[in-house]
Amino acid sequence: MKLEFMFIPTSDLAASLALYRDSLGFTEMWREGEATVALALPGSDVQVMLDANDPEAAVGPLFVVDSVETFHAARAEALVVVEGPSEIPGGFLATYQDPGGTTIYVMDQSTDQNAS
Repeated sequence: MKLEFMFIPTSDLAASLALYRDSLGFTEMWREGEATVALALPGSDVQVMLDANDPEAAVGPLFVVDSVETFHAARAEALVVVEGPSEIPGGFLATYQDPGGTTIYVMDQSTDQNAS
């Protein structure tokens, strides 16, 4: 399990991008369409993922695992399942809440032919 992103939903991608990139000095790493931008967090391997697809989604850490299905089967009991494993481009994603109510995203890249 590796912390890959801090997921930050936004209703205004341009304004959020201006803050994180232009004011705070984060480096833009990649984009997916017109709604998602990842930025490198200075001094860290973790990135910030700004996403305008669902502005009402919860902010939270996004962890990468080898298999979301395996993670779900082994650990879902300890977490509140918000959304079970579902297919996303390149793999699978599941959403949970910890006992304190923090949203946790878990994804894999099991179907991404380019993933290493």
